[in-house]
Amino acid sequence: MSNEQSNSDLLGKKIFFLHPSTLIQNEIAAELVQYEYEVYIIKNHTALRKVLQRYPNSIVFAGIDEGMPEKEWEAWILGVMNDPQTNSTAIGIISANDSDVLQRKYINTVRVKCGYTVLKSDLSIAVRQLQEILTAADAKGRRKYIRAITENESATTINLPINGTFVNGTINDISVVGLSCVFSHDPELVKNTLYKDIQIRLQSSLIKAEGIVFGSRADGSAKIYVFLFTQRIDPEAKMKIRKFIQHNLQTKMDTELKH
Repeated sequence: MSNEQSNSDLLGKKIFFLHPSTLIQNEIAAELVQYEYEVYIIKNHTALRKVLQRYPNSIVFAGIDEGMPEKEWEAWILGVMNDPQTNSTAIGIISANDSDVLQRKYINTVRVKCGYTVLKSDLSIAVRQLQEILTAADAKGRRKYIRAITENESATTINLPINGTFVNGTINDISVVGLSCVFSHDPELVKNTLYKDIQIRLQSSLIKAEGIVFGSRADGSAKIYVFLFTQRIDPEAKMKIRKFIQHNLQTKMDTELKH
């Protein structure tokens, strides 16, 4: 097994929606994020080809109704599939066009690995179909939750209620199950202590949660604390966390696409 292969088995695969319609972007991709898939929206097919060289075993859903004429789409897809540097990419088609001729072309002639999903008025059908495709492609690998690393970002903070006052810290990374953070002064937290009114700021989002101190580790002169959220975390808070993580990862990917 190659390093890239074992890496995507462990961490899951990146899922790119290329030239998605507004509907795909705002409804379908957003819904898949809530199922813990690592989703990116891409509107530059030339830049994406370079990025795919860096991320083997990625999955691309081509929104063939937008972005390029049909002939160019076919050429782009075949280009990715036949290039030794990107041929581990699995491609699927998403379109509102349910033409049998088009479907047969992509499935039987071009032979895309991730099928042809037709967008109907009931979007839940498309979401379910994409979930089945992603499950078959082992898109999550062994990773259960997506995570954002935020250690150099000032707008992600934690406030912890201790003895009637709040202690401020910055978040290093976060997922829906927990976070790690560093406090300006070490509050010397005790393992397994429950904190009920934790305030988490993720840029413009303010979230309240309760969490248990899972442990700590030294990092140079700082001490990193790990919190696990309790089962009582609000579903709304989970949605906000996943949305923030996707936005965070997307921003980093947009930077990569530019270079």
